[in-house]
This record gives sequence, C-alpha cells and structure tokens, in this order.
Amino acid sequence: MSDNLTLSIDAMGGDNAPDMVVEGVDTALERLTGVSFLLFGDEARLNPLLDRFPRARAVSQVRHTSDVVTNDAKPAHALRQGRASSMRLAINAVADGEAAGIVSAGNTGALMAMAKFVLKTLPGIDRPAIATYFPTRRGESVMLDLGANVECDAENLIQFAVMGEVFARNVLGLENPSVGILNVGQEDLKGNQAVKLASQGLMNAALPLHFHGFVEGDDIGAGTVDVIVTDGFTGNVALKTAEGTAKLFGHFLREALTSTFTAKIGALLAKRALMTFKMRIDPRRYNGAMLVGLNGICVKSHGGTDGVGFANAIHVAVDLISNNFNESIKEDYEKFRASSDPDALKDNSEPTDTNTPDGSGAVANG
Repeated sequence: MSDNLTLSIDAMGGDNAPDMVVEGVDTALERLTGVSFLLFGDEARLNPLLDRFPRARAVSQVRHTSDVVTNDAKPAHALRQGRASSMRLAINAVADGEAAGIVSAGNTGALMAMAKFVLKTLPGIDRPAIATYFPTRRGESVMLDLGANVECDAENLIQFAVMGEVFARNVLGLENPSVGILNVGQEDLKGNQAVKLASQGLMNAALPLHFHGFVEGDDIGAGTVDVIVTDGFTGNVALKTAEGTAKLFGHFLREALTSTFTAKIGALLAKRALMTFKMRIDPRRYNGAMLVGLNGICVKSHGGTDGVGFANAIHVAVDLISNNFNESIKEDYEKFRASSDPDALKDNSEPTDTNTPDGSGAVANG
C-alpha cells in the first residue's frame, strides 16, 4: 500500500493511550509495508510497550515529551500552552517534512486548532472540515462537515463538496461519486440561502462529480448519494443521532435475544449471521475522520477506540497520502473556480421569516 512513507503519531492522545496506540501501530503493520512511524510521547511508557510488539518496534522511533493535551482542554488554551505536547510535536513533524501525515486520537478541538495554525489551509480553502465514512444500505458514503464549522456559507459548502468527492474517490475508490446537500426537503424552494446558492454553484460546476441535488436525513442511511455535504452543526447532530440510534438498536437486539430460553436458542442458531451483522456495523471499521482542507494529511481517530480502530485510522491516512489526496483537492477546486462566477455565490437576499408555516425557511441562515 505504500513505499517509504513516514507517519507521525500522537502516542498519548486517546482514552486508552499509549497502549492502544502502540497496539494499533502493530495491527496496522499486518497490511502495510514500507511504512515507518514517529511516536511522540512519554518514552518511559512507550518503550516497554514497543518491547511487547517487535514488529512495531522495528519501524518506530520514539520522540520523548511528557506534555499531553487533555480531553477537556479548551482549543485556545491547548494552542497557547501545548507547544511541547505530543499532539503539537506530531503536527510539527508534518510541517517540517519529517512525516507525510499525522494520526491522533486526542482532543478534537485542540487537534483542529493546532493543525490549522501549523499546517495552514490549502490554497482557496477557507475552512477545514471534518469528514468520515460510514455504512449505508448501498455500501459506504462520506459526510462532511461533522463539527468543525457551525456556520457555513455557500462557498464553504461547495468547498466541502469538492473535498468530499476527492475523499470518496481516494478512500472509497468511486470513480464518479454522487454528491448531495443535506436539506429539510428535496424541493428547490426548501432550505436557507446558503444551501440554495451552493446547489446552483454545483449544478453549473465543471467537476468530475455527479451532483444529485438536495437530500434529507433518511437518505443518509439509504446511501442515496456517495457524499453528503452540510454545515458542522447539522452534521454533528446527524452523526451523533446515528451513533445513538445504532447503540439503541444493539441494546434492543441483545435484550430481545436474551429475554427467554427460546430466544437464546434462536440466538445460538443465528450466531454466524449475528457475527456478520456485528462486524458490518462495528464502528472500528469506520474509524478515522479526515481533517480535510489542511495543507497536510491529518486524521482524527475516535478517542475511545482500541488498537483495531486506531489501525484503521492509520490505514485511512496511508490511503490519502498514497493517492495524493491534497493535490487532487487543489486540482478540482481550481477547475471549479475557473468555471464559476464568484458573485453568483453571494447572498444578496433580504432576511426571511424562518417560522414560515410551509417550512421553506425552517433552517435559519447562520
């Protein structure tokens, strides 16, 4: 999958770090060749762990630091006070050219703030976004933004669409991904001015994507489109709702399969099918959210994951690097800018009543 590629790892980020980080590095090496790692963290804790995993030890170099960004640290405080932290030093390694990308399971807000400050954004990209992929009835899809930008204008949404389709081509291997904008309805009159202008811009864009139009919440799980574009507020709510629903469904399923003796017998007979189902919805398989739009590869692992999940986050980083992810974003966005009218994306409308009875203004702009 790679050739002489170095990844920078925040070895102290995450609920179960550094144990799960080192285990994740070792697990990732089952499928990777030609990859080495810079592990930033407490060497007194990392070295004994690496001794337990000779395969990881052989391709890893420990960079000692005792400073750690805590899970409850405010992004601004982490940015000012965390210059010697494992997270910041791992990001610096990418900026300095020592590593091709960074993976961290640490504080999301701090990671975004530090990465944007150190790595900067790609040319033409105003704001980075958080993107990840998840299961649908048709396979897998990409969704962004998932929480980095609460308020977005049409230009931001179009930038997310460009970055999302590149993500879909690089990570999911889709040649011509379909893109939809999440809205309160599929009709052209629905939604705020930002989504309407973004829709018009994408319909007229000369890009290697298929713009589907507006999609609704139930289209996410159905897999109606390959890339779902939305602002960070809506995206984060949708993501957390989906996660909560999956946990609730799992709870109800376990409860039903253990409620009676007959149910337990049925569960035993269906064990193989249930294991397949469990593997299909296992969140560790979809671990690894990309901070897209940065001038460097930065992947955020879920803080509560284990070694298997962290290994998948490493695979995401390697895939993006190997497929020249950022170069593809630059090329596609330049194509869009060359074929679009910037004034067409400006909101020149008068403020509207967001409490209209037909729901056409149900989502307030900003």
